Amino acid sequence: MIKVENLFKQFDQTEVLKNINIEFEDGKTYAIIGSSGSGKSTLLRCLNGLEKPTSGKIVIDGVDIVHNEKTLPVLRQKIGMVFQSFNLFAHMNATDNITFALMKVKKMSEADAKQLALEKLTEVGCDHRTTHYPHQLSGGEKQRVAIARALAMKPTVILFDEPTSALDPEMTVEVLKVMKNLTNSGMTIIVVTHEMNFAKEVSDLIIYMDNGEIVEINPPKIFFEQTQSERAKKFLNNML
Repeated sequence: MIKVENLFKQFDQTEVLKNINIEFEDGKTYAIIGSSGSGKSTLLRCLNGLEKPTSGKIVIDGVDIVHNEKTLPVLRQKIGMVFQSFNLFAHMNATDNITFALMKVKKMSEADAKQLALEKLTEVGCDHRTTHYPHQLSGGEKQRVAIARALAMKPTVILFDEPTSALDPEMTVEVLKVMKNLTNSGMTIIVVTHEMNFAKEVSDLIIYMDNGEIVEINPPKIFFEQTQSERAKKFLNNML
């Protein structure tokens, strides 16, 4: 579904992505790991057009979104995004945070949007928080509402940018449980994460990045037990 070719991204004089080439297949779960500053989140943001690459291609459903920006609004409806900082609307309760895009973008009726919002909030274990505002929710609940909002758009791909980095351990477990359930949904899931056990358990492929490059791509068993590169070995020694 998603093919990245010769992708470069430069901020001022700093290259943050260097010659990225990878294909993300339908229905698989990918964990992108690496040290802070390795380019993981920038790659994720390029995949849904939040960052414009300096050069290269990102082909989604046969369309190069780098050179066809007019297609982005339609394609973004197929690509959900969950951020580490939740990005909920502070002045809207949990239900309204979900129904807003459904009514505005998908043109759903208010009744249908609210019904779908309740379904997705139930799916992530937050059906008891439908009328609560973000300031009334725990960090884990905020993130689960954000996941429900992304799911309500019925994406075929969902991107997670370090979704548990702002959470304490107990809340992290809640969010990871929801994410684990999604791996059986048939969606393509791409997760930037520091949670090594989660990456090992749920991903089909591990993508290890360092210094703006993809250094290694392997199934979890091979990556964690027979790491191919010295850079990845050093990273794992620091993380595990």
